[in-house]
Amino acid sequence: MLNRLTPVVKNLLIINVVVFIGQKMFSGIDLTSMLSLYNIGSPSFKPYQFFTYMFAHGGFSHILFNMMGLIFLGPMLERFWGPQKFLIFFMVTGIGAGMLYSGIKYVDNYQNEKSVNIYLANPTPEGFNKLIIDDFNGNVRQHVYETIDNYDKNPKSEYYINESKRIAQSLARETINFGSMLGASGAIYGILMAFGMLFPNTEMMLLFPPIPIKAKYLAMGLGAYAIYAGFKQNPNDVTAHFAHLGGMVFAFIMIQYWKTKRTDFY
Repeated sequence: MLNRLTPVVKNLLIINVVVFIGQKMFSGIDLTSMLSLYNIGSPSFKPYQFFTYMFAHGGFSHILFNMMGLIFLGPMLERFWGPQKFLIFFMVTGIGAGMLYSGIKYVDNYQNEKSVNIYLANPTPEGFNKLIIDDFNGNVRQHVYETIDNYDKNPKSEYYINESKRIAQSLARETINFGSMLGASGAIYGILMAFGMLFPNTEMMLLFPPIPIKAKYLAMGLGAYAIYAGFKQNPNDVTAHFAHLGGMVFAFIMIQYWKTKRTDFY
């Protein structure tokens, strides 16, 4: 299979594998932190991360499934478009995925900060509980729940009022300063979207469960799941679903644009 890879797909595969090996072998350099995409507003955020994040991965299974998608679907698209357009497509969908993800995170963090400021102006036990559950999804340490209970029992206590304010401000900072996103998944979902649009009736074999499915239905199903999981915001789910969705959105836009330029698209 590897000897049938097209030039751009092969080079992208090599880059991703080399970077992954570098992440594991040169941990002292902290290559992962350098390449990952951090939240806008975080001291760790750098604009170049919109490009570099898609070449780093969090673990073996992460890079394995992304590279499998690249190997299975990428060559057909590269032969269809040519190397230059395929590379442009990969980069735009990958960067676009990071931009959409970061934009949504920025709005979410802004809303959290706004809610914290509203609470600070009028601190109450009910307001503190609502802030933790509604704005931070209850994804906090145990001592925060203990503070909620104690604050509810002692609503006039200056100590618990000040402690609740400190926790609220700390959570607002943490949501901005901590957490990052990495991986080629956004671009891979873009490739899947393109495949589903250009070769909609091509049957693909799923791994789990091992059943055939047409490319258009697979693309629609994964897109729908990305929307559902992204808005559900399960605190135990660390997958960047909006990045997956972003890759598909930018893929759709690019293909629609290229269709208006049929003379140099086909």
